[in-house]
Amino acid sequence: MLWPRLLWSVAAPSRRTPPGRVPLSCPRCPVPGRPRPAAILLLLSAAAGGGGLVVWSRLRAQDGITEGGIPAGGVTEVLAHRSDNLRDKFVEIPCSEDYDSHKRFEGCTPRKCGRGVTDAVITREELIFPSFFCFLFQASILDLHSGALSMGKHFVNLYRYFGDKIQDIFTEEDFALYRDVRQRIQQRIAQVFGISSSAMYLTKPTFFSRMNSTEAKTTHDEYWHPHVDKVTYGSFDYTSLLYLSDYSEDFGGGRFLFMDADSNKTVEPRAGRVSFFTSGSENLHRVEKVQWGTRFAITISFTCDPEYGIGDPLLG
Repeated sequence: MLWPRLLWSVAAPSRRTPPGRVPLSCPRCPVPGRPRPAAILLLLSAAAGGGGLVVWSRLRAQDGITEGGIPAGGVTEVLAHRSDNLRDKFVEIPCSEDYDSHKRFEGCTPRKCGRGVTDAVITREELIFPSFFCFLFQASILDLHSGALSMGKHFVNLYRYFGDKIQDIFTEEDFALYRDVRQRIQQRIAQVFGISSSAMYLTKPTFFSRMNSTEAKTTHDEYWHPHVDKVTYGSFDYTSLLYLSDYSEDFGGGRFLFMDADSNKTVEPRAGRVSFFTSGSENLHRVEKVQWGTRFAITISFTCDPEYGIGDPLLG
């Protein structure tokens, strides 16, 4: 995922509310006043603004993929339908050379590369993040580690903004659930790729996101551009996404696309579904534009380099 390089705009009310869907409510969530730019996040945004899209242009020319992100043959295959209930689905693919330009960590740095989808790590009933969702109804990205909340063209640091009152907004249970989910995803990735989960480290950015059909205000709002995580963030070795809403029920468009030379491989989001993959150029990807409704997800990424590891977020 591209963040904070590519930012999603503040979401306007959905153009379409599918019948039978009940919006989430957020009784504990106060509305921050005028957002104050968070200097640390602006610095991160500038630091992350390297040549990700320039690299993509070069890859596109080499691999025969058109300007719209569609392979020259125009073929799209569905890797995971929303209606599927997948215990484990994994496709192994050759590793790119991206990992050769970084320090290797035996027993962790990818030698087996690929992409997987599972609906067996987390149940739909466990996906209750009321406090976190609350802020995403007002903005589009929430990073629990830094407290960064994107609001239009600005950032506000929730922890700094609310100070001690942050404990009236988030609870220990919220953070405990996040940690438990992160651990389960980490263990599944380690199992599939044949590495030790203890050799993997959570890395930043890790964030909740909201996407809808609001028109992009700036180029930074354009989340749909193809990219490679390892190119954008050198520390990334394994990327995962946990989907919190359902394709075709909660939103239209917004599918996740792996972009191979011969075809696109799509993942249709389903609440509780985890998509995971090695972060190199072997998994060039993008997200389709959301056409209606709202798409929620969590991006959780891992590194093999302890220097770039971060701890789980803590309350207070």
